[in-house]
Amino acid sequence: MVVAGAHGGAGTSTLAALLPAAWDMGSIGQLLDLDRAPLQAKGRPVVLATRNTAVAATHATAAISALHAWGERVAVLAIVSDGGPESRDATARYGLLTARVGGVVRVPHVRTLRLVEDPSTVAMPGKAHQALGEIRRLVSEEHR
Repeated sequence: MVVAGAHGGAGTSTLAALLPAAWDMGSIGQLLDLDRAPLQAKGRPVVLATRNTAVAATHATAAISALHAWGERVAVLAIVSDGGPESRDATARYGLLTARVGGVVRVPHVRTLRLVEDPSTVAMPGKAHQALGEIRRLVSEEHR
């Protein structure tokens, strides 16, 4: 799978480290103004990471539009919590994106991830483990 960030700081590298065989594309935010498609998944499912804020939802909307224009479908929109609550505006904006992606998964904040260099060494709490499992399931469905 390909993991791309809708913006910087979306949690892309952390998600890629926690999802085996994931290809970390970094943030595509700075690539949105290019005339050509800089992200080519070559048939791999795309997981788009974003934070749980209203401004992040705006970036996610632009990223999904760009990916569609580049001929890519987003298998999973992974909304990665920054530790704070998701605002009503963010929830509403993400709700509008549901029909444009294969699935939406909210990844809970895991404080311990901030304290380690290698995210794969962290024992994930139940809800985070479930979120990662849901991403894997949706990617598997998309790749069939």
